[in-house]
Amino acid sequence: MSVDRADFIRAQTRLEHPSLIPELVLHLASRATELWEATEATLERTGLPPPYWAFAWPGGQALARLTLDRPEIVAGKRVLDFAAGSGVAALAAAKAGATKVTACEIDAFACSAMALNADANGVTLDILNADVLAKPASGWEVIFAGDVFYEKPMADKVWPWLKAAATAGAHVLVADPGRAYLPATGLAEIARYTVPTSLDLEDRLVRKTRVLEVRV
Repeated sequence: MSVDRADFIRAQTRLEHPSLIPELVLHLASRATELWEATEATLERTGLPPPYWAFAWPGGQALARLTLDRPEIVAGKRVLDFAAGSGVAALAAAKAGATKVTACEIDAFACSAMALNADANGVTLDILNADVLAKPASGWEVIFAGDVFYEKPMADKVWPWLKAAATAGAHVLVADPGRAYLPATGLAEIARYTVPTSLDLEDRLVRKTRVLEVRV
């Protein structure tokens, strides 16, 4: 079934300013369950991945806030926003003066959402619909990974890749709101934020979210 993803996203979301980063505007959904059901009904498929792209998750917001407050982290550099979701951290990097910002996602809807969000914020992103974990990181000076340690299979794949990227010279920043599979070693906290969230997504109204450097 052929679906215009951009039209679907516009119909199911509205432009809003995330609470921690009012400088940016994103296509966001108010209810995760309703959007998920609408996506499955539209595509006539079940078992689709959750619509992570329609929410400003705490990890992405924390990375974006840090980047806007400390633009020297990305200014003049090539940046990768891994598993970018809505692209919020990537948008902040573009606003902060990064030379090139690549936002990667395996979900085609997320890629379409990021393109709409980039247009809404007047920035350019290199949007990559691919699994970058298939080969070593190359060409990026800064790598963002926001809220990627929520499941063990994901953590087991991502952590070695991020460590290898840091070993190769990339500045790797992880943002985590207290997920169960965050590695216990190899990370150093550089910032902490209190990020408002929704009970539709989390089990509390705020998430204490840390930004950490991968140390090698």
